[in-house]
Amino acid sequence: MANKDFISRVNLKLGKQGRVCQLRTLSFAVSALFIAPQLVAAQEAEEKLLPRIDVVGQDERELLKIPGAVNVVTKEDLQLLRPTSTEAALKMVPGIVIKPEEESGIVANIGLRGLSAADYKLLILEDGVPVAPGSFTGNARYYNPRIQRMESIEVLKGAASLRYGPNTIGGVINYKTKQPEDGVALTSQIGTFGYREAMLEAGGRANSGNAVGGINIVTAKSDGFQNKGYQMNDVMLKGGMALTDKQWLGVKFTHYENDANISYRGLLTADYLKRATYNPAPDDYFLTKRDSFDVNHQWDISSDVKLNTLVYWSGMNRDYWRFDTVSGNERVNGRWNYNDTVKGGNRSFDRKGIDARLQVNHNSFGIENQMELGLRLSDESMDDLGVTATRANPRTVTETKKNILQTASGAALFAQNRFAISELFALTPGVRMENYTQKTFDRRNSANNGATSNSEVMPGVGATFQIAKTAQLYGGLYKAFAPAQNADAISGGTDQRLDAERSINYEFGARGSNKNTRYELTAFMMDFDNQVVQSNSGGFVRANGGKTIHKGIEAAFGADFAGGFSLDGNLTYIPEAKFLSGTFSGNRVTYTPEMVVNMILGYKQGAVKASLVASYVGTQFTDQGNTIALTESATGFFTGKLDAYTLVDLNASYTVDKNLSLFASVKNLTDEHYIASLRQGIYAGVSRNLMAGIKYKF
Repeated sequence: MANKDFISRVNLKLGKQGRVCQLRTLSFAVSALFIAPQLVAAQEAEEKLLPRIDVVGQDERELLKIPGAVNVVTKEDLQLLRPTSTEAALKMVPGIVIKPEEESGIVANIGLRGLSAADYKLLILEDGVPVAPGSFTGNARYYNPRIQRMESIEVLKGAASLRYGPNTIGGVINYKTKQPEDGVALTSQIGTFGYREAMLEAGGRANSGNAVGGINIVTAKSDGFQNKGYQMNDVMLKGGMALTDKQWLGVKFTHYENDANISYRGLLTADYLKRATYNPAPDDYFLTKRDSFDVNHQWDISSDVKLNTLVYWSGMNRDYWRFDTVSGNERVNGRWNYNDTVKGGNRSFDRKGIDARLQVNHNSFGIENQMELGLRLSDESMDDLGVTATRANPRTVTETKKNILQTASGAALFAQNRFAISELFALTPGVRMENYTQKTFDRRNSANNGATSNSEVMPGVGATFQIAKTAQLYGGLYKAFAPAQNADAISGGTDQRLDAERSINYEFGARGSNKNTRYELTAFMMDFDNQVVQSNSGGFVRANGGKTIHKGIEAAFGADFAGGFSLDGNLTYIPEAKFLSGTFSGNRVTYTPEMVVNMILGYKQGAVKASLVASYVGTQFTDQGNTIALTESATGFFTGKLDAYTLVDLNASYTVDKNLSLFASVKNLTDEHYIASLRQGIYAGVSRNLMAGIKYKF
């Protein structure tokens, strides 16, 4: 992006941006109200799902073919738990740890199986499409999809995650968006911290049943916990049609804007202990805008051959404006002391790709086989601009400090074959090959220009064994890989000489269910030859951490009882997540609690649904040195061991009739006061908060 274009963009005032967001969202809503009645179709038309790439599949039979741990947060789970963000919903998945920053989960901080929640070592998809700004460029945590448009969430771990990539060391998360439904529904919520939300859902299908479409619009505004306010607008248009009796085309467009008054700065110690509620960085803003468009084509070539082709694009702007503290006098009266210089770390991303998957059922070797072949081509870029402005004109650039273009292109091939050796035993070998090229062009200092390319071959094998009607064993091993991102490899104009991350992953488990009970138990190990981590100072620079080992077990279980009661839970126990070499040999990896437990007591009876949720998170280290006491570095970064904490949520809903429903939630019911994470200060956990809402469907 040219510098002139950039300056014209950042000169927009925040207030003007907010008004534009509201007007744009309102126009979408008005249009939808006119369009929806035209889409609503005859009820007898057969409903067809829009084509998409599923990580798990549509039914339990597909799940049982996967030689690895699988977890699905269903539509019913989301209705029962009423999560405020996708991160809150993921807490119900064993193996996952969240590093909270603020209540709506604007940025993603997700750890899995002893991988630090401060890093990003898993692949996140939405309807099979990568949601991160880039796989090779930029920071993957900058965009986190909104929970309001999600229907369910799939989480895949183990050798089966080789089908996707790159960055599948921990596994794959796939958010599945809502399918269009006939009619119009309006939802409104209000809550603590001045929270206000309105959502419009409208959709329908043609009389023939051969076309379907819908729209989902969400606008939300909040003063925010600790006055970290935000204004968010999210729009999703989704539709499709049958091209022939064997071909179906789906199209999805999304638009997202969020102006958030958040920062890397947290509370200082004394104010945290006093439960201070002010914003420690009141003038810092994290401004996000993202558009995406994808086209999904499914072709049932025959009863045994199916081809899915996905073409996708996303464009994103992330402007981060932060004020400097006064050098040598960073604190005044126990608070951060800011000067009048604001720095803009402003980035724009462009990402596009094609993902084609051919599935073939065949009877080679006299047994049933399911083969899958995949091809992915991708191209991405990031414009990284570091600028300064003044307090009097906080969006007007006075000086450009950094102007870097980073690009990456990649190609991947994947192949696997599931050999159903008997009705009980199946073996699934597979291999993934990644080839990519990364380039950096520094417009201010050509000495930093460079390019690198690499090829990786990642084999794996998994197996399933049905030992009884209600018990299946599964296991596998595979090589996992993640490249060093451009932005990490060259930071501050310095080549950090980061190695790629490679690990050998193992897992073995059992799962099963009957009418009233369900369970899954998995033992796992990940053996890294090198893991890239944040520098020990807690800063923004990345470093080679050396060899690490991650060992543990994860379990999920559930039971239904008489009277509409149910009990579900999950446990993650990771006795080892430590460095085996280098400066920190023997120390534990950051943000990897040894124990995490979640329990859900549910109740469903007639029109009433309710859940009581308890979540325990064990102690965690926040730096590779495993500092115990709460400590501040010379540069203002905090480290220290975080105490364990337990949160309790209460959720309830009541269906008045087929059109009207009411719901309410109390999060952090006991008002637990805890440190959620550390950075430049203390991120306090969100205090007790309430939410109530109403939904009416026409």
